[in-house]
Amino acid sequence: MILQSLAGLPAFIVYFCTGLVAVTLFLFVYTRITPHDEFKLIRENVPGAAISLGFSLLGFVLPVISAITHASNVFDCMIWSVVALIVQVIVYFVVRIPVPDLSNRIAKGELAPAIWLGAASLAAGALNAASMTY
Repeated sequence: MILQSLAGLPAFIVYFCTGLVAVTLFLFVYTRITPHDEFKLIRENVPGAAISLGFSLLGFVLPVISAITHASNVFDCMIWSVVALIVQVIVYFVVRIPVPDLSNRIAKGELAPAIWLGAASLAAGALNAASMTY
């Protein structure tokens, strides 16, 4: 009975590791496109950096979850994870249109721009995840 329960363990490991690689890639790319250093700011206890990056990460992970759920194979999952990353990058640049000094304001510790970025990223991620109906 336990062996039957663990029959899906290899697939779990493959998809979980794929998700971890996707998250690592997202964090690497996303923190390079933003002018502010999120991890430095988080280490310095700047809440806005944690809020904006945390919700952006959630906005990325939601479509990755959808990709894992709907993908026909790991390669398909990776492709859709890259699409999710691209969407989050686009959202970052679009959100800066009404708030051009977004990064500077987050770096200064202002919460409103961080919440704006995080909420927009999460909303885009939810739409992205729901759109992955292939």
